[in-house]
Amino acid sequence: MHLHMAEYAKIFTKNNNNTKVKYILNEHGELIAALTSGLLMLIGWLLTYENTIFSIVFFIIAFVIGGYAKAKEGITETIEKKTLNVELLMFLAAIGSALIGYWWEGGVLIFIFALSGALETYTTNKSRKEISSLMNIQPEKATRIEDGEERVIHAKELAVGDRIIVKPGERIPADGVILKGETTVDESAITGESLPVMKCKNDEVFAGTINVNGVLIVEVAKKANDTLFQKIIDLVQNAQSEKSPSQLFIEKFEDVYVKVVLFAVLLMMVIPHFAFGWSFADTLYRAMVLLVVASPCAVVASIMPATLAAISNGAKRGVLFKGGVHLEQLGHIKAVAFDKTGTLTLGQPSVTDVVPFGDRNEHDLLRLAAAIEHHSNHPLAQAIVHEYKKLSQVPLPEVGDMEETAGLGVEATVDGQRWRIGQAGWFLDDEPAEAQSLKEEGKTVVYVGNEAGIQGLIAMKDKVRPEASSAIKTLKSLGIHTIMLTGDHETTARAVAKEAGVDVYVAKCLPEEKLAYIKNIKESYGRTAMVGDGMNDAPALATADVGIAMGEGTDVALETADVVLMKNSLDKIAYAIQLSRRMNRVVKQNITFAVAVIFLLICSNFLQAINLPFGVVGHEGSTILVILNGLRLLRPVAGEKGRTETPSSKWRLTEGLNRQASVSKN
Repeated sequence: MHLHMAEYAKIFTKNNNNTKVKYILNEHGELIAALTSGLLMLIGWLLTYENTIFSIVFFIIAFVIGGYAKAKEGITETIEKKTLNVELLMFLAAIGSALIGYWWEGGVLIFIFALSGALETYTTNKSRKEISSLMNIQPEKATRIEDGEERVIHAKELAVGDRIIVKPGERIPADGVILKGETTVDESAITGESLPVMKCKNDEVFAGTINVNGVLIVEVAKKANDTLFQKIIDLVQNAQSEKSPSQLFIEKFEDVYVKVVLFAVLLMMVIPHFAFGWSFADTLYRAMVLLVVASPCAVVASIMPATLAAISNGAKRGVLFKGGVHLEQLGHIKAVAFDKTGTLTLGQPSVTDVVPFGDRNEHDLLRLAAAIEHHSNHPLAQAIVHEYKKLSQVPLPEVGDMEETAGLGVEATVDGQRWRIGQAGWFLDDEPAEAQSLKEEGKTVVYVGNEAGIQGLIAMKDKVRPEASSAIKTLKSLGIHTIMLTGDHETTARAVAKEAGVDVYVAKCLPEEKLAYIKNIKESYGRTAMVGDGMNDAPALATADVGIAMGEGTDVALETADVVLMKNSLDKIAYAIQLSRRMNRVVKQNITFAVAVIFLLICSNFLQAINLPFGVVGHEGSTILVILNGLRLLRPVAGEKGRTETPSSKWRLTEGLNRQASVSKN
């Protein structure tokens, strides 16, 4: 039922170049047209008793002004898509009423229909307000440092590696890393969090956020089109254009239903006259009333405003849905599977122990490991390289013939020898006591070895996210099962799972096996969501019913996922699920109410208990009410909790898999 406001602007602003008038008409054209139509209708009604011809003239003008855009939209869609729609029904009902002499009733129909259309446009625009505000605060200017001088340029001209200066109160124009200075940054435009965040040297900053109180020198890390801020805008704009399954069903239903209504109206014009002895005038009048009250306007308006409002609600609070289909699906999720590193944990492990074997020393072992891992983006690899650079200024040796085996490790030639770094299974069956002891402490252990055997091991530990435990607890209160999938060792996985509070964990899970586990979880519990951040999570994210990516994850994960959590906020998962459930409830309420009103009005019409104006008010009133009900989804979800369930622990993820994996419960 969305009206094109530009249609009204074309009528009223022809040969008028006044910018302000054009803006008002484009912004409020539908409402102005509806109110003008109503005023003309009133004048026509007052003239009815004085001069019938003049009154009809006013009625005709009211019909044109109030119904022009609706009629054009309905006829154009019918011709182009070869489908019937509610706009066409209303147009036919108004014309039919006028033809049988009920000008006032037809005019009332046009007026209220135009008024409800203006309201729907208002609610749609209000739902999109958050996205418009994002686009309005998108930085356009940047101050680049060139040869020690400051030069103001357009933000789109910035290149990776440029140095920019950001002064207090300015918006940061690009994603980058702070080279000098410290400040607090308002990141509410991206994360939805109102409290500013402290930033200092080497911290990341994002385009669109506000530098509150310090002068910063920032090195640009991404071009304008690749910034986190731009991704947010792109994701939500795409989400608003993608329709949910319910919306697609309603659109198909509308075409069929309109045909049924038109057929019923034709029967209504004939059957009561011969079967019940109604006058021909009465049958035509009742057919026009049926055409109005049976129109599915309220049913059609039950979903889209609610969906747009919910998408905008999520975007404001750091949850980006890539479409209404994913928003709708999330409310039906029964289980959530989590990746470990970078998802349940911070993804910033640090080296805690370097244990050389034989005559090697710690420096030599760390040097070899750092050389092999130097070009890897994996958090564990980066931790090893960072530890070596922290302890030594000696350049790393050249590395050749590097090969990576997914889920096991990396092999390369260093100092003329072939070296491996990776999991224990790549080297031996039974792990040494030193490794077992380190794993009991929740540490991840990697082995370094060559053709002669294992030459040592390196232990690292990653911290569980501070909000992980509370986020998991909230999910459980919503009756959702939680699972952790990790390629890490049994002991480390158990320690992290216990601290985070997940119900079930799977250790030693290779990337390709995550798909099998996700399928198994879906069979055991029902609809499943997967939360991850890395490239190796992408297949599992795609396989799950809803893929959820951490906002600071890899580009592959962000592209594959259906939902994105800005700033890696795990606590937003429960919020998103509650928002989805709330939206689904509102949609059900709307559809139930709309169908009930249509049924009641149709029955009343057959009993000759209502006239055309009352039918118009009942029909359009129900449309307005469902739109307003959908608008409630703009409000934040507060205090909503699902029924508490104790997740079952009697199932096995490993069932049907070729390899026996470690599955344990807390």
